[in-house]
Amino acid sequence: MAMNATSINVVISISFSTSMSTTIISLVVTIFSILYFLQLLSSWPCPWPLVGNLPQLFRHKPTFRWVHGFMRQMNTEIACFRVRNTHFIPVLSPEIAREIYKKQDAVFACRPLTLWTQEMSGRYKTVVLAPHSDQWRKMKKIWISEVVSPARLKWLHDKRAEEGDNLVFYVQNQCKVNKIVDLRLVTRHYSTNVVRKMLFGRRNFGKGTPDGGPGPEEMEHVEAVFITMKYLDLDGQQKLVKHVNKDLIGKYHNPIIDERIHQWRSGQREDMDDILDVFINLKDPSGQPFLTEDEIRYQLAVFVGPGSLRFPLGFLNNGPFLRILKLRIASVDNPSNAVEWAMAEMINQPQLMKKAQEEIDRVVGMERLVQESDIRELNYVKACAREAYRLHPLSPFNVPHMSMQDTTVAGYHIPKGSHVIVSRYGLGRNPKVWVNPHSFEPERHMNDEDVSLLQNDLRFISFSTGRRGCIAGMLGTYMTIMLLARLVQCFDWTPPPKGIDLSEAADDILTPATPITAFAKPRLPPHLYPI
Repeated sequence: MAMNATSINVVISISFSTSMSTTIISLVVTIFSILYFLQLLSSWPCPWPLVGNLPQLFRHKPTFRWVHGFMRQMNTEIACFRVRNTHFIPVLSPEIAREIYKKQDAVFACRPLTLWTQEMSGRYKTVVLAPHSDQWRKMKKIWISEVVSPARLKWLHDKRAEEGDNLVFYVQNQCKVNKIVDLRLVTRHYSTNVVRKMLFGRRNFGKGTPDGGPGPEEMEHVEAVFITMKYLDLDGQQKLVKHVNKDLIGKYHNPIIDERIHQWRSGQREDMDDILDVFINLKDPSGQPFLTEDEIRYQLAVFVGPGSLRFPLGFLNNGPFLRILKLRIASVDNPSNAVEWAMAEMINQPQLMKKAQEEIDRVVGMERLVQESDIRELNYVKACAREAYRLHPLSPFNVPHMSMQDTTVAGYHIPKGSHVIVSRYGLGRNPKVWVNPHSFEPERHMNDEDVSLLQNDLRFISFSTGRRGCIAGMLGTYMTIMLLARLVQCFDWTPPPKGIDLSEAADDILTPATPITAFAKPRLPPHLYPI
């Protein structure tokens, strides 16, 4: 059959287009295949076209260990990994960290903006996740003056003291029934109790249990607090964050908040008892509420919420997420993780436990329980806690700081928009800074007359520093030391038959691989134990 000119042109055009497409696809596949095999053969993480170092970060898990291993191999304490158009710059050196957090603090005072942080913070209403803005300055001022000021912490002292007594009561009951105590459950239960008591004036969302332990509501609440640390996947992050928000804010917080607001507005409540009352009663110069209801909800969620959420890497706003980073938001998991590790190390080295008990007996005696007022003199106990924060940080990296302009750090050019991530893990185990960095040695911190958990020279990170550092360092100190000191003072501890497992979890959080358990036996006169 004859074919006219128009038909011939169409056929030639289609054939040419198909041929060109096949050639381009083949060329792209060939290039990426060559790059892939070069990556396998090379120790250098060369960035891929368009996606940067994303393939390496996907392939190597847990990612933070690969990052640290690469930096050790290259003998560098600062590096740059590119994911699409975003530069991530991990830092392992105290000197470089001080340059970022102190000398150039104003340049790195911003946070990355992501769909994830927007969801978690109610569109950046919270002090931790808000970018450098008027909202951040507003919320920081409120936290410093109204939540964690010395006067406010003194006002809330009795609530923390009550939870210290409940801690002893609960562990003693575990001794009677099970003999062996789950220290992860104990430390997390205490930490969440303290925070709930200060925020809402209550220990339990439900009825609790007669032995002082958590009820089903508290167990579910704690699970919501910690779930994002362990079960983040590459596709379900947005869904998971919304689930956590629903559990934390919708199911448990909102009914209390709504009822309390109604009580104040209707005149049923007149006396302030907790932080929720404080937030509701803050007024602006015209006498109107200073915080919106949403601001109150998200501030409380951040305070009691997940303390080490995984921070999404990369292009952040419209693609898959990575699990390299953690975001320490609050005061729940940091003290509980540090004390679980400290107890594990001290039970594993009984001479350390004995030395800590002797110090408490000398300072406090055997006829009363240790109190917050004793903390100043408990230098060895504080040294044990410091060593736990140094050697066993929960989060491999600190919260990202985003550069607001081009700058130079340690002689390296840092482009505007780069995410600088100081490594808690790398600082604390830096062999240039610490002798025997992998050994738990509290004595290394006993050079000062007054040992402090704060670490302003950034040889390790406990509560961070700088204008975007943790503003609740004093509260964190009270919670950490009281939790550790009560466990050490009130009970003798011996390991289970299989011993203490000091291995770290094989993912992106640095909890013990298995919850620390040990046998406990009361060591004080019976009348001192709360009933």
